[in-house]
Amino acid sequence: MPTSPATSPQASPQASPQASPTVPDAAACSCGPTRRQLLRGTGAAAGAIAGAGVLAACAEQKPTPQEAAASASAAGAGTVVVALADVPVGGAVAAKVGGQDVLVTQPTQGEVHAFSAICTHAGCTVAPGEGELLCPCHQSRYALTDAAVLGGPAPEPLPSIQVEVSGDDVVLA
Repeated sequence: MPTSPATSPQASPQASPQASPTVPDAAACSCGPTRRQLLRGTGAAAGAIAGAGVLAACAEQKPTPQEAAASASAAGAGTVVVALADVPVGGAVAAKVGGQDVLVTQPTQGEVHAFSAICTHAGCTVAPGEGELLCPCHQSRYALTDAAVLGGPAPEPLPSIQVEVSGDDVVLA
């Protein structure tokens, strides 16, 4: 008995999927989000969680200016900070002591000072500038002699670290 193509149990190769009763129309389905939508949402959520974790880790590792100065000072008296010849007269040089960023200044020949290099405004790393100390983030400026705020949004001076000249070196006092 011959069958017509419309009633055949095997669909013709030209039959469209919308005509098949086993494949529902996605637009007509109101059963919730599609698998693709769920995967996109899961990926976005995972990215947000990972990003928050990275930001939290960065925030936890950042010491305050006072903590950085105390940590540098804890390296102990006599610890060499920098060679005196490396500190320009009327300027400053960046160094590390006890894992902390510090600035050593020499406003006049033989007069040395050291300060935490952590800006008191937003925690950025302060760098030597032209006759002053300069924060590159928001342009806070500090004096070479006592790290007093010369300008910018910094609310207070950089914490000092006690140093002295010993032979050819600047050392912790």
